[in-house]
Order: sequence, then C-alpha cells, then structure tokens
Amino acid sequence: MTTIPRTLTCALPVRPRRRASVPQRPPDGGAPPPPVPLGRVPRVARLLALALRLEQLVQAGVIANYAELAQLGHVSRARITQIVNLRFLAPDLQEAVLFLPRTTRGRDPIHLRQLQRVAAEFGWKQQRLLWQALQEPRRPQRPETPVSP
Repeated sequence: MTTIPRTLTCALPVRPRRRASVPQRPPDGGAPPPPVPLGRVPRVARLLALALRLEQLVQAGVIANYAELAQLGHVSRARITQIVNLRFLAPDLQEAVLFLPRTTRGRDPIHLRQLQRVAAEFGWKQQRLLWQALQEPRRPQRPETPVSP
C-alpha cells in the first residue's frame, strides 16, 4: 500500500494589524475628560452604597430575602445584617458618609465598627451627636506619668 502526498489549500482571511489605541478627541474640539481623582473611596462609603443597593433588590423582589443575599455573596447572614443596618443612619448622615473625602494615604478615618454604633442609636438627634464626635480629630493620648512624692 502506497500513500500519495496531497496538498490542501485553503483561504484565510487577512486582518489588518491593530494600532495602539490613542485617545480620540471629539470632532467638535471638546475638552478632554476630567482626570480621575486621587485616592480611594472609603470602605464605609462603599458598604453604605452596597446596603442601599441590596435593599433595592430585596424590595423589588429580585432577591427573596437576606439569607439568599448571604448565600449569593458567599458571606454570613450576620455580615449582611451588619452591612444592611447602615440604612438606619439618618438621611443626612448617609449623605455625609457617601461623600466622605477620598483616602489618599493610610487608613480610612472612619471604620464600620464606629459607624455601627451610630446606626444602632434609635434617635436621629443622638446619631448626629455621635457622628460629630466621630468627626472630631483625635489627639494622641500621652501615657500618664506617676507623681513622685
């Protein structure tokens, strides 16, 4: 048995090479887009935005309940409760949290644990007082020196 060599010919589409994308300005000579602000959005602001979105999903019936949210998010039901409880903040405090200044260096100035204490307070007046206390700059504490007789 002998084999006969065969040649197979097929047409391949030729695609032009892509050039590196250069940001294009609109033809009307519009201004370039504004620069992205430096720093990162504080974690509590992101968590509050998430809490508001999760509540929308539950209210719209997209998600049946918070237990299903926890299962979909691969977190515990307690963690979902911590996040969703941020909705109990007074409306002006929610706005203040959402518009906290970006963190450029170091840690965020306000942490979830601190905000949970504020949200757990029933009265909005008391919440505002606790919020003001969080806003005050902290002074480093000096170790007490013993008084010698």
